[in-house]
Amino acid sequence: MKEVLIVILDEFADWEAASLAAALNQAPETEGAEQKYLVKTVSLTKEPVRSIGGFTVLPDYDLASVKDGYAGVILIGGNSWRKEASGQVMQLVQKALDSKLVLGAICDATVFAGKNGLLNDIDHTSNQLEELKDWAGSDYTGETQYLHQQVVRSGNVITANGTAFLEFGKEVLLALDAFPQEEIEEWYQVFKVGYHEYVKQVSGENSPK
Repeated sequence: MKEVLIVILDEFADWEAASLAAALNQAPETEGAEQKYLVKTVSLTKEPVRSIGGFTVLPDYDLASVKDGYAGVILIGGNSWRKEASGQVMQLVQKALDSKLVLGAICDATVFAGKNGLLNDIDHTSNQLEELKDWAGSDYTGETQYLHQQVVRSGNVITANGTAFLEFGKEVLLALDAFPQEEIEEWYQVFKVGYHEYVKQVSGENSPK
């Protein structure tokens, strides 16, 4: 199994990580299929990190102890991406970009990406364009490639706003080829519309008489 690194900083948005992490830590439903990925958390240090929701997580790695061979880096939103210390994460991010690995950023992690010049040449989104421009300042020149969408995938880079954790998760799973595409779509639909509504859709109960 290859590792997928989920970067969490103090006051991270736990709801943006949970469903994606749970999916990645499972094997495909196909009989005999093996689990492809293992989620590992990364933070600035190995000290406990507390989420906005009050969950305390002990990171698997600090930035200095990350091992090579991982498949992707996911930046989870939260209230610490605008702090100076977050800049340390760029070394890990740049390594992922140089290796053409999957890189995901959601919510305020997209502002971090914009501030560090990562969104200037690719289609992308964020929470709000004006907020992105204000915070990133002259380091951000990608306004013409900003899309007012829940999630945007540009090659191996996925960006999303903070309400789009399911859309974000779906695009990350697709980019990683974690499961067959139809299985990923099913995963998304079940959570997006709810189990009972999904059952109605697949059974044809909502079809016109």
